[in-house]
Amino acid sequence: MRLAINGFGRIGRTFLRLALLEGFEVVAINDLADAKAMAHLFKYDSVHGVFNGEVAAKPDALVIGKLAIPVFSIKEADELPWSALRVDLVIDCTGKNLTMETAGKHITAGAKQVLISAPAADDIPMVVLGVNESQIDLKSKIISNASCTTNNIAPMIKILNDHWGVEEGYITTIHSMTGDQNLHDSNHKDLRRARAASSSIIPTTTGAAKAITHIFPELDGCLGGAGIRVPVLNGSLTDFTCLLKKKTTIAEINAAFKTAAENELAGVIEYTEDPIVSVDIINNPHSCIFDSLLTSIVGDMVKVVGWYDNEFGYSSRLVDVVKKINQANQYN
Repeated sequence: MRLAINGFGRIGRTFLRLALLEGFEVVAINDLADAKAMAHLFKYDSVHGVFNGEVAAKPDALVIGKLAIPVFSIKEADELPWSALRVDLVIDCTGKNLTMETAGKHITAGAKQVLISAPAADDIPMVVLGVNESQIDLKSKIISNASCTTNNIAPMIKILNDHWGVEEGYITTIHSMTGDQNLHDSNHKDLRRARAASSSIIPTTTGAAKAITHIFPELDGCLGGAGIRVPVLNGSLTDFTCLLKKKTTIAEINAAFKTAAENELAGVIEYTEDPIVSVDIINNPHSCIFDSLLTSIVGDMVKVVGWYDNEFGYSSRLVDVVKKINQANQYN
């Protein structure tokens, strides 16, 4: 399977690290940065550490060990040389090509399929592993891997909904700062995110509540959500407070999550009974590290909390989806 990466930021670079470990054939990278900057940022990472291998830059290639990956700096996706490179699947990590029209430019350029590392803005099929992959046609031209937060919260909602039924709920993601925020106070369309990211707790929005209704249509109109950006480089959690249709106990909820983590959701959910903090889940490949110590019930309200490495955990799901797409389409 011949892969191309479009957008070489936090997710693009983390995905490439994992892709190389998996032995994926990456035949191109497109980013507006030059090769020298791409090589440096790939090798030296403030969160995930120094890459274990030789990394160098040529004017037209990123050289990793003996592997030379061609690099391009082309703004319009339909002008990329995907046909000449015989690209099977583009991993679009720009966060910008979120519609059939914009992501479809990769198809126009000759790629067979596109996997978007963000929630889609229209009717592009959205897959969340462990939750709805059996309902998604992995032969679709364009597929969304949803967001890191959606991958975190959806398995928790699935367990609660399957066992007790979710009446209504509210999603709050306590999220590490991202590149969409400002280093210093500066112009931004979101006036809260216009403020210095490392100096404040910053309330903002999350698309997870809307995305979740694509995964669980029966919950449309029943969920709300908000995001709180906090000044850490990586590591996030989701707090889900809900009303269930049936009575339950903390012990029953934790038991259901533990069983799922050891069985049908193994690799997606990790169950912990330790009093962890965000730094403890850096480089954890699970979508959700369920914190059983934080499960609580007050009256009819239930609260569950799941941690996630919003870079490494999410990129790990991208890798898993690539494998499933390859199996479905038999590229190899």
